[in-house]
Amino acid sequence: MPELPEVETTRRGIAPHLEGQRVSRVIVRDGRLRWPVPEDLDIRLSGQRIVQVSRRAKYLLIQAEVGTLISHLGMSGNLRLVEAGLAALKHEHVDIELESGLALRYTDPRRFGAMLWSHDPHNHELLIRLGPEPLTDLFDGERLYERSRGKSIAVKPFIMDNAVVVGVGNIYATEALFAAGIDPRREA
Repeated sequence: MPELPEVETTRRGIAPHLEGQRVSRVIVRDGRLRWPVPEDLDIRLSGQRIVQVSRRAKYLLIQAEVGTLISHLGMSGNLRLVEAGLAALKHEHVDIELESGLALRYTDPRRFGAMLWSHDPHNHELLIRLGPEPLTDLFDGERLYERSRGKSIAVKPFIMDNAVVVGVGNIYATEALFAAGIDPRREA
């Protein structure tokens, strides 16, 4: 599953090619993802300029002039830039074609990802209860310690709890605890 570093790497890779570009059309080949792709996504997004590509936790936020596309890569998904009109393969579900001649293509063999539309993404049900980003001033060792008090939970699921800190998945939790010499079953 793509974790926070992979999602941030994706954001940094696609942002320069999307920001400032106008969407010419959206092609949804198969909208049956974890949550269905909105049937009217083409109507909502076509003709709009992409203002910003940002990230919140493991979600990519593609902000248009009116509204934001919230994307999650799920277990096996990815976003990549291709030439608009390039023939799609079996698991390539959505293309966001740009006037530049490029398309942002969403591929997800397992279909655990998402592409949702919101006019207020920071109050969207998937984002509103998320904890702080790990690399900001809102998160430090003291906050982590405070959040762990009174909990009777193992340290690994505790640090993977997105209400505590976002973006830590199984791989990074396991690696960090191993590097620190902490048994993942130890109480937080």
